Amino acid sequence: MTAFSTRCLRSARHSLWGFLAALALLAGLPLPTRAEGPAVEVTQLRVDRAEDGLFLTAQIKLELPTIMEDALNKGVALFFVAEAELLRDRWYWYDRKLSVATKYIRLAYQPLTRRWRINVSPEPIGNVGLGVSITQNFDSLDAALQALQRQVRWKIADPTLLDPDSRHYVEFRFRLDMSQLPRPFQIGIVGNSEWNLSATRTYRLNPDSGK
Repeated sequence: MTAFSTRCLRSARHSLWGFLAALALLAGLPLPTRAEGPAVEVTQLRVDRAEDGLFLTAQIKLELPTIMEDALNKGVALFFVAEAELLRDRWYWYDRKLSVATKYIRLAYQPLTRRWRINVSPEPIGNVGLGVSITQNFDSLDAALQALQRQVRWKIADPTLLDPDSRHYVEFRFRLDMSQLPRPFQIGIVGNSEWNLSATRTYRLNPDSGK
C-alpha cells in the first residue's frame, strides 16, 4: 500500500510538471524547471546591541537565474523583502514576538541611462510610485547585486524590549516578492522553482549582554 501511494504521488508530480510545461509552451511563457539547489542563502548574520537599538548585519548570497536577468533587461523590476523578527523564548507556549522590522527593496534597469537602480523603503514599493525611499544607482548589475546582498547595521528593534531574565533570538528572512511582478509573469512562473527565492536564518542573543 505504501509503495502504491509513493508511485501515485510521484506520478502526480510528474503529471503536474508536464501540464505546466505544456501550458507554458502554448502561452509562449518560460518553461517551469525543477529545483537544482538554493539560489539565495544567508551566509552571515549578526545582531549587535547598542543604547539606541538592536542592529542587524547580514551577508546574503544571491544568484539570479538567467530568466530573471532577462526579465530585468526587458524592464521588469524585481522586488525583495527583508524581514527581522525579535522573539522571546517561552517554554509553556509559542515564543512571543516582540517586534518586526521590514525592509522593501526594488531592483530595476534604467534603459535611458543604462544604469541599475535600487530603491529601499520601510513601506511596500509599488510599480506606480516609489513612495519614501532611498535610491542608489549603479553602473552594472553585479555592482547593484553586491549592494543588495549586504545589510549593514539595520536597526530592527529597541533594546528596551529585551527582558534581562529571558532568552531572545532574531529570525531573519530574505525573499523575492513574486506578488509585485506583472500579472503575465505571475501566471507564467507557476511551478517554476527558479522564481522561488527565499532564505531564513536565526541568530540567538546572549541573555547577559544582548549580543
